[in-house]
Amino acid sequence: MKRPLQVTLLVLSGLGLLHVSLFTDLCLRYVREGMRPMLIASGAVLLVLGVAEAVSRPKPPVTDEHGTGHESAGPGAGVHDPGTHEAGVPDDDGHDREGSPHGHDQSDHGHAHGHDHSTVPRVAWLLFLPALSLLFYAPPALGAYTASREAPKAVAQQKHFDPLPTTSPVPMTLSEFTGRAQQDRAQSIKGRSIRMTGFVTPDKRGGSWYLTRIIISCCAADAQSVKVRIYGDPALPANTWVAVTGTWHPHGTLGTRTAEAALDARTVEKIERPVNGYTDDLPLTPSR
Repeated sequence: MKRPLQVTLLVLSGLGLLHVSLFTDLCLRYVREGMRPMLIASGAVLLVLGVAEAVSRPKPPVTDEHGTGHESAGPGAGVHDPGTHEAGVPDDDGHDREGSPHGHDQSDHGHAHGHDHSTVPRVAWLLFLPALSLLFYAPPALGAYTASREAPKAVAQQKHFDPLPTTSPVPMTLSEFTGRAQQDRAQSIKGRSIRMTGFVTPDKRGGSWYLTRIIISCCAADAQSVKVRIYGDPALPANTWVAVTGTWHPHGTLGTRTAEAALDARTVEKIERPVNGYTDDLPLTPSR
């Protein structure tokens, strides 16, 4: 890869990182909010390196006493190999190197003491793809495709639950709803109207679908999903963000592991995707 292309790759990578982290919220599709400053710093460093490389002058080739040009002096440079014959110097049998039976002039190879290693494998061109994608087509956030192919995130054990507020419906996260359904011996959600938000994940069995949230600890690579099964309303298209209001679906014994984390939906409203969708937050829309 020639020097101008290396400069271009550095600049594009820097601009791409700055675009998704400084000028837009696209980086929140892949990392947590706390990682944004590091992405901004990385983009700035790459951009500065690219500009510095563009304005700097390349080192002139070093010419040895035989007129051979070398771009840089690597390990072992300047060390004469006793087994190597220089052009024009007779061999032990009296034959001149230039007159060897092979008839090769070392000048045909560019230089006498080695080969040009300044090129890189062609696969390096693939590095342009992620750089350009950050600028022109950022990959979408994780969604129903990922959630449908992994088991739900295990909800932490909890012995004590605070009393629910008297408001109706009660805003609740998917994790809290699952924990209260399967661990709250007081059965505090029994008969209560609950409101939760997430995106639609279809269920292959039909008759129900999942309200889903994807949670990440650092980046999209460690994503886990939390899901609540929804009964009573037909599913909207996959990845549609919705607010669901309803009551616990009576299946199993409430307050034990046999209780299903499920809701009988009374209303399903389409909402906008939150800026940071990789958290299990309370409903962002006002209750009605």
